[in-house]
Amino acid sequence: MAELFEMTDPGAIAGYADVALEQSIDSAAGLTYAVPRQLADLAVGDRVLVPLGRGNKPVTGYVVRLRDSTQQTRIKAILSRDAQAVSLTPDLIELARWMAGYYCSPIGMVFASMLPAAVKHGTGEIMQTLVGLAEEKSAKCEVRSAKDESNPKSAIRHPKLSPLQRTVIATAQALAAQGQPWTPMRDLADEAGARTISPVKQLIEKGVLVTRHESAIRAASLLEEQAKQVPAPPPVTLNAGQKQAVERIAQSVGGGFSVHLIHGVTGSGKTEVYLRVIEHLLNGNGDAKPQAAEHIRNPKSEIRNPKFSPAAIILVPEISLTPQTVARFMLRFSSAGVAVLHSGLTASQRHDQWRRIRHGQARIIVGARSAIFAPVPDIHAGVIIVDEEHESSYKQDQLPRYHARDVAIKRAQLLNIPVLLGSATPSLESYYNAVPDAKPEAAANPKSEIRNPKFYYHHLPDRAPGLTLPTVQLVDLRDERRKRYQMTGSAGVHLLSLKLETELRRAIENGRQAILLLNRRGYANYIACPDHRCGWMMECDHCDATMVYHKDQSLPAGGMVRCHHCLSEQMLPVQCPTCGRRVTVFGLGTQRVEEEIARKIPQARLARMDSDTMRSARDYHTVLDHFRAGEIDVLIGTQMIAKGLDFPNVALVGVISGDTSLNMPDFRASERTFQLIAQVAGRAGRGGETGSALGLVIVQSFAPTDPAIVLASKHDYLGFAQREIALRRDVGLPPITRMARLVIRNEDHLKAMEEARKLADHLAQHNARLDNAVRLRGPMPCPISRIAGFHRLQIELIAPRAGLIQQLLTSLRNAGLVRSDAHTAVDVDPVSLL
Repeated sequence: MAELFEMTDPGAIAGYADVALEQSIDSAAGLTYAVPRQLADLAVGDRVLVPLGRGNKPVTGYVVRLRDSTQQTRIKAILSRDAQAVSLTPDLIELARWMAGYYCSPIGMVFASMLPAAVKHGTGEIMQTLVGLAEEKSAKCEVRSAKDESNPKSAIRHPKLSPLQRTVIATAQALAAQGQPWTPMRDLADEAGARTISPVKQLIEKGVLVTRHESAIRAASLLEEQAKQVPAPPPVTLNAGQKQAVERIAQSVGGGFSVHLIHGVTGSGKTEVYLRVIEHLLNGNGDAKPQAAEHIRNPKSEIRNPKFSPAAIILVPEISLTPQTVARFMLRFSSAGVAVLHSGLTASQRHDQWRRIRHGQARIIVGARSAIFAPVPDIHAGVIIVDEEHESSYKQDQLPRYHARDVAIKRAQLLNIPVLLGSATPSLESYYNAVPDAKPEAAANPKSEIRNPKFYYHHLPDRAPGLTLPTVQLVDLRDERRKRYQMTGSAGVHLLSLKLETELRRAIENGRQAILLLNRRGYANYIACPDHRCGWMMECDHCDATMVYHKDQSLPAGGMVRCHHCLSEQMLPVQCPTCGRRVTVFGLGTQRVEEEIARKIPQARLARMDSDTMRSARDYHTVLDHFRAGEIDVLIGTQMIAKGLDFPNVALVGVISGDTSLNMPDFRASERTFQLIAQVAGRAGRGGETGSALGLVIVQSFAPTDPAIVLASKHDYLGFAQREIALRRDVGLPPITRMARLVIRNEDHLKAMEEARKLADHLAQHNARLDNAVRLRGPMPCPISRIAGFHRLQIELIAPRAGLIQQLLTSLRNAGLVRSDAHTAVDVDPVSLL
């Protein structure tokens, strides 16, 4: 039963705390509770157990504010601290409050994203026994002779100790001298060469060794173990662009908050720039007094650990977290401690890594999207790095719908440290913040150090020493069909053009490797009646989308059809349900590419990399290891192979269909097409060859004259950005403006329309008070109007400033019209409009 404290009894309490609950209660301020005397050392960020409601149900929450007084006359008390003694840093608490407001999400759901479930539940936690020297006893045992001074194993000459026991004591003394006074019992026995722990136990009984108990995490070996097997790269000599970037960024380390956009072509050595900046930080050159905003500090305990401990958080796309990526940081910063956070970890491993970070045992944190919430303690100076900042995978597609890049910028602002954004194809939002006029000549001018007060811009136009950009050739698939017809009398169905097929054969014959990209998995994306008069086409029963055929010879029908939206599956129909004709499958997918290459070039060793074949991170790493070892000639895959892969033997990259995403109903379609082609093209020519062995990229398309494809083939990002931003300015779309999107979902279409109209009317009413500064579009059907049986309608909010959109969203929240349920989704700064 929760205890109620009267204000007339001040001696019973130590103060008051505002606690944000891990519930879907939409209140960032939290509920106020009394702090009992036994919890007087409570701090902002501590996880606590508090009573809620009439039944005083115990629920967990986080202390977001401590106060000395309250206006309430009767108040419930905090029950206890969290059983796992979990706490978040004060800056994460403030970050959660900002995210809850900006992304229109209950703060409890933000905390759920910040703290892994494995940490909450104590997964893998065990109690272990540590042993150390008992000073008085061990001192009495130390009887040395002059001739034994050089032999540590003969340091103990006590007649009652066996030689093995003396070795154990000497080992414990050596470990203590190295700064490790306490060692797990089993580890000490192993270090001393004992087969069992009996000698250690005997010394404990004699009082020579003493014990203590502490919790530890039992976790299997991590990605770092694989990384240790990766050979160290040769020393790197920076080119002029890299040197300038490192020098300019290093000046900002320790100097407060700043945002740096590193725009470097593929292979320009952006990672080496990151490494040099971190080296500069860890060497103490970025040492500065704490300057984080006052409101994120605990007023009762401003700095828990005054020791200066600079740290770096490095975000990379999930798919780029290979052993090679981790190895580069481990080899360079092993003494600082490297932690890894990504979805491939077991629950115990995630708990272990989180605890290492929280206790300051790891100062270099490498991870995917959620690593931005790494609980780095007491950062006085540091840096946050977001590699491949344009990646859409940094955007979470469920509550809270945050973008890790933007959250990284906000956290860096709270901590008053610099943040680095790196990409060969920056998002137009980041580029616009760095170069607002978007003129290539302005962006490429090295004399203009600051382009915009928001971001610093660093351009790396050249590849690292010894590397050159590959040659890109465009193939018009319309001409290709005519050529094949002239040669064979039948155009047939060929996914590989004559040019790509020829170059692929040549690469394999010369012992080189190739990467082929098709951003569409499966075998065929259309199942239809061959009679055009019938017109039947197979669609998902639950979505307004076509089914995709996946070939599988183990099934009676030779395969199955699957919806890529709701994941429903069924057997491939034999006959058209309308006219009875035998159905046909057509279209393209990675399975079909694999089949065609196996038929045309049977000697080629193939591997396919898409979400059908890559069931886990282990599958992904295994295929890459085989490819790196030269056991695979051709790697076929979706967009996952376009990111961060560095294989020096890749001489050919083929884009099977360059315009797959070009005509999607999304204003970012051209941007995504450019990024995908430019990124995958960058996988070729990374071996430092010269002459005819330079990398070659072949891009096949039915629209080879589209500006996005043409400019990508020329590696001309600046020209593309200038053109695309001008188009966005003409129609008032991001990055010139800011956008939010409301999606209303309901299995009943009429109810969805009714709810959408209610939201639209409320928005229009409040927008009138802002002089209609926000452009409202909708309600209207989403591009995919039904998914998993839910009809989908959308309302778009477009405004010149984010603050205007926030005012309208706040009015919806205050009116209780948006809730964290399955019927309404609020997406601020959406990256996809499908």
